[in-house]
Amino acid sequence: MRYKIPLAEPIALVVLNMNGKPKVVELFAGAGGLALGLENAGLEAVFLNDFDVDCTDTLKLNRPDWNVVLGDIKEIDFAGINADVVSGGFPCQAFSHAGKKLGFEDTRGTLFYEFARAVKDIKPKLFLAENVAGLVNHDRGRTLAVILEVFRSLGYNVQYNVLDAVEYGVPQKRKRIIIIGTKNGIDFEYPIGYGKLVTLKEALAHVPSSPGVKYSAKRKSVLDLVPPGGSWVNLPLDIQKDFLGKSFYSGGGKRGMARRISWDEPCLTLTTSPSQKQTERCHPAETRPFTVREYARIQTFPDDWKFSGSISSQYRQIGNAVPVRFAEAIGRQIVKALSVSIVTQAQNQSVR
Repeated sequence: MRYKIPLAEPIALVVLNMNGKPKVVELFAGAGGLALGLENAGLEAVFLNDFDVDCTDTLKLNRPDWNVVLGDIKEIDFAGINADVVSGGFPCQAFSHAGKKLGFEDTRGTLFYEFARAVKDIKPKLFLAENVAGLVNHDRGRTLAVILEVFRSLGYNVQYNVLDAVEYGVPQKRKRIIIIGTKNGIDFEYPIGYGKLVTLKEALAHVPSSPGVKYSAKRKSVLDLVPPGGSWVNLPLDIQKDFLGKSFYSGGGKRGMARRISWDEPCLTLTTSPSQKQTERCHPAETRPFTVREYARIQTFPDDWKFSGSISSQYRQIGNAVPVRFAEAIGRQIVKALSVSIVTQAQNQSVR
């Protein structure tokens, strides 16, 4: 039995430009970073789905009026839904090539297929798909090639770009691939960077107190020796070998290990846990991981955006989120593209 999404109200051609808002169906919604950013840009979420109960509880807690559905995306019936935009960050999964010419049906069983199915059934004017920058080279680029071909086969003009959230007011270096598909007559342009980076010091000014995890006594004793902006390379040689273990003799920079962030730079990409050894993100002035609210600030969630679930779940939700300001920058370009398209179509009709 598939969930049936309530139909969105049809939007007249010129109403959107005058006083309406583009309607969005969001999949893999998570803690709402993308949805909130798009809302700030002037779009309206008419349906949000996620499989994680803590994520959907977070969405309902902050936006009781949002139509949030907890459940497996495979059980959702998108047929007949009217929305201008479909958005979401589907998890990247490899496809089995085995000499086959992969198309839409051949991606069945992957979460990409479910996102593409929503696009196929809803037929939005525009779709936004977000993923890690590594998708560009995943399986030697073949995974992305299949994804783009499937979207094109559904009747969309497709483009992609790797953007860094740090260029859009986010105090964090976070590269993501942004895939945009548009119907004929809609021209989307990626947002231009703001030209000024936000430092961690600016981002965490007057941050509210909140819970957070702590380091073990041994981990703390090591990180006490690392200066702001430093990492394992700043440790004495004997401590380096003990702390890194076998990693000490492996190749690569390993600069994420025993890493303390500097006040005067944006943060490195947040992960789903604030104290992973390979991707350490230590507070600049105190020897501890970032708190939940500090995590949220770095992801540009507002201070009144609450997160449901355990502390570990909250960290995971925030770490997986699309930074709100980054999403807003993209959302503004979506609104612009749709509005210009509507004006152009209206002008063409008046000429006739």
